[in-house]
Amino acid sequence: MTEGSNRQRVLDFLNVLYSGDIEAALERCTDDVESLANAPIDILPHMGHRRGKAELREMWEAVRARYSELRCEVPTLVTEGDKAAAFIRVFFRKNINQRMVQFDIAGFYTLRGGKISHIREVIDTFDLVQQLLERDVAAILTGRRPDPI
Repeated sequence: MTEGSNRQRVLDFLNVLYSGDIEAALERCTDDVESLANAPIDILPHMGHRRGKAELREMWEAVRARYSELRCEVPTLVTEGDKAAAFIRVFFRKNINQRMVQFDIAGFYTLRGGKISHIREVIDTFDLVQQLLERDVAAILTGRRPDPI
């Protein structure tokens, strides 16, 4: 496998995933795919560690149920052998009030036999939680008065 083809495989995976085609995204993964996304699971229970296509499907369906629109931009994607690293800017529109949530993900992928076998996502969960809760979490934690919106 060339690095160029693995680069395209990761881009294709991200494009179908964020377009909402969960089955097409799963087709691009190995049966024993493993995913780890750091997140406070008390607030985002669908995140965390997942193993196998069924658990990934469940996680991605939970995300799709909460947001009416998902899209991503991938300004940086680097590959070396069977590894890929991507800087991903994600945009989710909340079902509850149609507000757009925007956050960044550092995605790390391992490919095996042309399919994704490992996904590791690092997310600025502090910023994400503030956007989801629509609250100044820093003000709450420090006891200072939040700035008026």
